[in-house]
Amino acid sequence: MKDAQVSFTPMPYSCREPMSMSSESFLPPGARNQTDVFAVHGADPEVLAYAMAKYSRSALSMRESLNEISAQRAEQFLNTFYFQYGHRSIADLAHIALAVERLSLLAAIVLVDEQRWDGQERSTRYQNFLKSGWYFPDFGAHSAPVQLYADTVNNLFSTYQATTAAVLEALRRRIPCPPTLKPEAYERTLKARAFDVARYLLPLATNTSLGQIVNARTLETQVSRLLSHPVAEVRDLGLKLREAATGPAWNVNAQSAAAFIERLDPALAEEAASLFTREVRTAPTLVKYAEPNQYLIQTQAELSQAAAQLLAEVPISPAPVVDLVERTETLEVELAATLLYSAAHHPYRQIRDLVAELPEARINEIIELGLRHRGRHDEALRAFHAGAALRFDILMDIGGFRDMHRHRRVTQIVQGFTALHGCEIPDCGDLEPGVNLLAEAGIEAEFRSALEAAHAASAQVAASEAPEAAQSALYLLPLATRVRALFKMDFAEAQYISELRSGPAGHFSYRRIAWEMYKAVERQHPTLAKHIRVTDFTQPIDLLQR
Repeated sequence: MKDAQVSFTPMPYSCREPMSMSSESFLPPGARNQTDVFAVHGADPEVLAYAMAKYSRSALSMRESLNEISAQRAEQFLNTFYFQYGHRSIADLAHIALAVERLSLLAAIVLVDEQRWDGQERSTRYQNFLKSGWYFPDFGAHSAPVQLYADTVNNLFSTYQATTAAVLEALRRRIPCPPTLKPEAYERTLKARAFDVARYLLPLATNTSLGQIVNARTLETQVSRLLSHPVAEVRDLGLKLREAATGPAWNVNAQSAAAFIERLDPALAEEAASLFTREVRTAPTLVKYAEPNQYLIQTQAELSQAAAQLLAEVPISPAPVVDLVERTETLEVELAATLLYSAAHHPYRQIRDLVAELPEARINEIIELGLRHRGRHDEALRAFHAGAALRFDILMDIGGFRDMHRHRRVTQIVQGFTALHGCEIPDCGDLEPGVNLLAEAGIEAEFRSALEAAHAASAQVAASEAPEAAQSALYLLPLATRVRALFKMDFAEAQYISELRSGPAGHFSYRRIAWEMYKAVERQHPTLAKHIRVTDFTQPIDLLQR
């Protein structure tokens, strides 16, 4: 409807009669009451980002913008506003779906360590990882570690297979199939629990696959971070992600489109091919300049040196599985302690208390280390996300940590993988108190022996003269290996994690962590803890009610 100049005298409210014509006819000049909402499909990610960015620079509608934009114009726009002017929010608008297949568990953990990340990975609960294969590092001309590495991985997988079968059989003996449950559902549920136990044996070398949907800004940061990593496989993964984003994308409709075009009249086939089988590059502009991040590389090296100087002669203090570290320090002490924590293996409370005793000038020097090499477009390290009300220092098995790692509303400071903290032996006490399912299955001695042999082999590989020996040794660490991580959050997230992860359908490893988080909150904030709908981990559960 065209704008109209309408002059009228409003009647008193009590005298008004219902209008028989559209109220749109009586809107004042310039008023619009017709909101238009529509989904957009088929636009290249960078073209769509450009079209959305034009809302701030043009009065054109989305349909008009997309009809006039070409990939070349989008590239010119992004080169100007994204790279020259630093308008990085534009890249938030370009979302890219990527499949990453046959990467190690070690590389997968590093890959997904993004706070702005969405994706799914192969589940250790529902898939048999014997079929996955495993990653073999390049030991160069040094043959000594090669056989040891292969023998260790094969032993872990062999024990994984034996444990899965033995625990499954023990569960069948312990838990009969009720008449109301279909046999295939019964078998599937017990097998999932058997995999829950056996997964502790999977080495970080185990191959997995995952899919991720991220915006171009996150992808650029992710690629840069991967290219800066000390592990060769992770650096190679960064290169492959960059190539996948800037090179031709796989077209899911290409085969069916080609078959359709073959049936067309030759006069139409060429035009149809240009529409349906054209080459699409998802982020040819936004990710092409991603390079190793010197800020990360130089800062991590200097923080490692500072942590070694301060903590080299300090034994690692015993700490609970979950330590809710109360806030007694200044923001400056928290920042310095968190920076050192990221490069150490000590508990956060221990580091915090040591830092609090340092002279103010030394504390400021440590903070300066975290920012000294920061470039113009670098975000400050994650350690600077400080000030959260609740800080949980958690020591748990790597397998359980991977589940906790999914919580993106949490600031996570993850220490490096090491055998220093030993291994976690599966606790299946949620079946009933005192149950030792490994012993019941007759597999406990073999299980423990495989873990001990893996840690010993990892130490031998690390001590070899092979290139990147220390990094290659990490692949032999099984998921039972304990890792320490600091989780900083607000109360709402602590409530959410405690409620979600303590549920009976979850893995017993993170169920225990969620319960301990709740108990820690209860000790320090009893009036708040009563609002958390937690499931008591100490009470037995019915495995068949999932």
